[in-house]
Amino acid sequence: MPPGSAAWPEAMREQLSGTLKPAGVLVPIIERGADCSVLLTRRSKELKHHAGQISFPGGRMEEHDSDVEATALRETDEEVGITPSSVSVVGYLRTMPTVTGYAVTPVVGMVSPAAELTIDRTEVEYAFEVPLSFFLSADNDVRVEREYHGKTLPMVEFHWEGERIWGSTAFMILALRKKLIIQ
Repeated sequence: MPPGSAAWPEAMREQLSGTLKPAGVLVPIIERGADCSVLLTRRSKELKHHAGQISFPGGRMEEHDSDVEATALRETDEEVGITPSSVSVVGYLRTMPTVTGYAVTPVVGMVSPAAELTIDRTEVEYAFEVPLSFFLSADNDVRVEREYHGKTLPMVEFHWEGERIWGSTAFMILALRKKLIIQ
């Protein structure tokens, strides 16, 4: 369980302590001149889980996937058309459980600036980029509280040009920041 999970509601901890399905997402970083950007997607409103939310491309591991890296790269190709040959994997963030029953491993990859997007509209409404420097500055953290199973939990989310980046995606961004900034 992630650090701080002892403060989570008991029902949430029980739900997350069961068998979780493996999943992988790509944290796509693209070099753009003097800065880098992070590619995010708005999930289709027609999806069963997390419809309309901002996320990284990715999904559940399938039998033919050799590992979560293969899952993240396959799903990224399927959702936004970035081929695995356009991605150089540079690391991984800690696997995190989700309330929908997945153990998600974020795979960090540098994406070729020449990579062209082909959006699968059944999964993704659209994709957009946010400067990495925006996420690296704690000045851009929006502190909120969410009610879950009768308990109030403090969280951080990000607001970028009308987009609300929250939940697991925001948690992964904070984990990336922690890895990139020497504390």
